[in-house]
Amino acid sequence: MKAKLAAACFVVGTLLIPFAAHADGDSDRMHPVTFVKDSVITTKIKAKLADEKISTLAHIKVDTDRKGGVVLSGKVKSAEEEARAVSIARETEGVTSVKSKIKIRKGD
Repeated sequence: MKAKLAAACFVVGTLLIPFAAHADGDSDRMHPVTFVKDSVITTKIKAKLADEKISTLAHIKVDTDRKGGVVLSGKVKSAEEEARAVSIARETEGVTSVKSKIKIRKGD
């Protein structure tokens, strides 16, 4: 009887392994290759923003998720600067989407 129960538990456990592996949606974020890829995308965007010689663009925060989605945040002086930052991010290799949380400063 104990052998049948142990075998049944083993079979059920084996069937549940694929579900447990996918339970953490951000599990491959800890994989070094994914982390490096995200960092490379972020670094490329930050470098391009700094090259624009517009001081506020260099202070924009860039966050890249594991699928190449980029979120930009920070403050700029005009809508044109925000549009340029979004354009730079979209043109960067590896980027799949861009979301802007950039605020435009009033009165500067």
